[in-house]
Amino acid sequence: MAAYHSDIKGLTDEEVLASRQKSGSNTLQFKKENGFLDALKSIAKEPMVILLLVTSSIYFISGNIHDGIFLAAAIVLVAGISLYQDSRSRNALAKLKDFTQPGCKVIRNGIVVEIKSEELVLGDSMMVEEGTSVVSDGIIVQSNDFSVNESILTGESLAVFKDPAKEDNFVYSGTTVASGLAIATVTAIGNETKLGKIGKSLESIEEEKTPLELQISNFVKKMVIAGAVVFIFVWGINYYHSKNILDSLLKSLTLAMSILPEEIPVAFTTFMALGAWRLMKMGIVVKQMKTVETLGSATVICTDKTGTLTENKMSLARLYTLSGNKISNPETDVLGDEEKELLTLSMWSSEPIPFDPMEVALHNAYTQLILPDERAAYKMVHEYPLGGKPPMMTHLFENAEGKRIIAAKGAPEALMNCSKLNAADKQQINETINSLAKDGFRVLGVGEAVFAGTDFPETQQEFSFVFKGIVAFYDPPKKNIQQVLNDFYTAGIDVKIVTGDNAETTTAIAKQIGFKGYENSMTGDELMQLDEHELEERVKATHIFTRMFPDAKLKIINALKAKHEIVAMTGDGVNDGPALKAAHIGIAMGKKGTEIAKQAASLILVEDDLSKMVDAVAMGRKIYTNLKKAIQYIISIHIPIILTVFIPLALGWVYPNIFTPVHIIFLELIMGPTCSIIYENEPMEKNTMIQAPRPFTATFFNWKELAVSVLQGLIITAGTLSAYQYAVWQGMDEAATRTMVFTVLIAANIFLTLVNRSFYYSIFTTIQYKNNLVPIIIMITIAITGVLLYVKPLTTFFLFEHLSITNLSISIGIGFLSVIWYEVVKLIKRSSKK
Repeated sequence: MAAYHSDIKGLTDEEVLASRQKSGSNTLQFKKENGFLDALKSIAKEPMVILLLVTSSIYFISGNIHDGIFLAAAIVLVAGISLYQDSRSRNALAKLKDFTQPGCKVIRNGIVVEIKSEELVLGDSMMVEEGTSVVSDGIIVQSNDFSVNESILTGESLAVFKDPAKEDNFVYSGTTVASGLAIATVTAIGNETKLGKIGKSLESIEEEKTPLELQISNFVKKMVIAGAVVFIFVWGINYYHSKNILDSLLKSLTLAMSILPEEIPVAFTTFMALGAWRLMKMGIVVKQMKTVETLGSATVICTDKTGTLTENKMSLARLYTLSGNKISNPETDVLGDEEKELLTLSMWSSEPIPFDPMEVALHNAYTQLILPDERAAYKMVHEYPLGGKPPMMTHLFENAEGKRIIAAKGAPEALMNCSKLNAADKQQINETINSLAKDGFRVLGVGEAVFAGTDFPETQQEFSFVFKGIVAFYDPPKKNIQQVLNDFYTAGIDVKIVTGDNAETTTAIAKQIGFKGYENSMTGDELMQLDEHELEERVKATHIFTRMFPDAKLKIINALKAKHEIVAMTGDGVNDGPALKAAHIGIAMGKKGTEIAKQAASLILVEDDLSKMVDAVAMGRKIYTNLKKAIQYIISIHIPIILTVFIPLALGWVYPNIFTPVHIIFLELIMGPTCSIIYENEPMEKNTMIQAPRPFTATFFNWKELAVSVLQGLIITAGTLSAYQYAVWQGMDEAATRTMVFTVLIAANIFLTLVNRSFYYSIFTTIQYKNNLVPIIIMITIAITGVLLYVKPLTTFFLFEHLSITNLSISIGIGFLSVIWYEVVKLIKRSSKK
């Protein structure tokens, strides 16, 4: 909140309330989504639910009412679990959506205040400045060198200059400010804005599926096709033997159910949505789901210096006057007339309403050190925004008597190029720049020009400036930045500094924070002259890039991508948009980032803290690892279910139909919560952030990744079929054999859950992981299994038989041995690493 020196006072609190009651809030309201109904429709289309409906109907038709009721109840339970998981995912994404809504500045009661965009009302005096989004329609009442990018409405990428005196003096919701500052009176909000009226077309735009989502979708489709083929084959075999259509249909549906891995897409959606929600709680807003996938793969992070590696708390530290060839400290030294003139000119060359930290520092220093304060007596008559290579900016002010001030500031080289300087002056300036920069100061040259006419030059460089001196700022490194860099290095992530500052200042700061590769740097101009091959090699080897501009930043990102790096890029300014968009992971700063940077980025660090990016990478790796565990678990446990149903039937064993749909659906109800609830809640393994980033091309479904899962599944199958043959050898009937095989599967499922919590660390290590859901789900599974085996009505319903302690122990032992062997593999892995 800040006082605002202007005739514009804005609305009062009472006027705001009256306007809101009359016109509503500034929100776009189109087609209302009904999450519950949409989720129900989605569930009704699930292959497993369709199979359950068909099977339940067959049971009712054939007179088997109890099994029909059980499967109907199973449908309700499956739907309930799916709705719960969908609700968690939707709630997480809704919170993210609220979090990413842009804010805006308004003048109310004569004071500039920042509010949520939805709180804007008709008649408000909205303030928009470079890098922000326009959040309502309005008519401009005051502006300084103001231009807007209206491509969202017109498709035209070039910025349009606007002025209160021009015919086109409107701003529109959804557009972004390319330069300058304006105050506009709000004329339309919400659906009544120009964007709101054409916004209906946005409803038809569907979000693109991520690569991993497509892989999972394709895998499930293939399994559905395989299930359909096997279903027809098994139906044919059963019908050939029994000549009973309904009975053979039920038995083939049993196998079809066992093949469908319907838990995989549910697990994927749950992991990604809850992962994004967990990141948001950590102060990291993920705008695109695919970013969660990519985070764990990042190999290079390109970071800005100011505000990312440093505090972005600029203090005016030194003043150098060329005429006196003297460096002064404004905090400790008594300033002479030359130093005061330099400070005054640097203030006039800043924005009247400063938002850049250096300009804020100049205005503050002027307020404290210069009397009288003449800011109220002068009005800006012309402005040249920051531009050129190297960049500079120029402001022209006049008072009521016609006295004019023309002040410029920017990169010292830029001012030197358009000032009349002799060789000795240039040498003095360069020596001063090097001296200040080596101490980590950020330096700006300051100049003054004289121009009497009103036909101003087209470019600021056409003025003949007098080089007055240098203002130097100190922006201390963040206290935690050295540890952050070490964390990136430990995780195998290369770090590069990409900044608009000069090489000397950047190198000095880099050296202070222990940055690897601070010895070599490259400027934007040098980079632009390299051919494609040389560019790729130099960009890979260089770690500090200075005097960067948008095209050069974009070239760095593309060169790294060409070398198959997964690139994360931090940015906060208007000019960072293209590079943020091009990077695999665009990272905008939540506090100092412009709205344009936030729109282009895929991830926002709310507190501008780079250490959160370490947390984000760790979370990305954790989510990927846990999702992989869940999917490998699903595949490992599906294989024995499929083969235990299929092999006795195909080979004509004595009890060919060992399981019915009732048994399969019970197993599915145990597996679903295990994979998407237990594994999603697993903590990060301690070696996660000391491993190299995983290749982005890696998928869940190649043989190397899944060899372990297939082998685990086959060995569990060997265990279930061994129990089957043991029961037959002991002369047990079908019910007892079924009970032993079922118990082996349940035991194997429990031990597999525990063993697969890590594919590297021992079960004795993972048992100490903090995940309260593991014992809860396991105890529930054991309790329900005990009830099924030893409560007579349920035992009869499931076609089971009470097992003796010996046979129960044998079944549990087989389940244990069919899984625990993998602990030996893990021991060998750990031993080979020593």
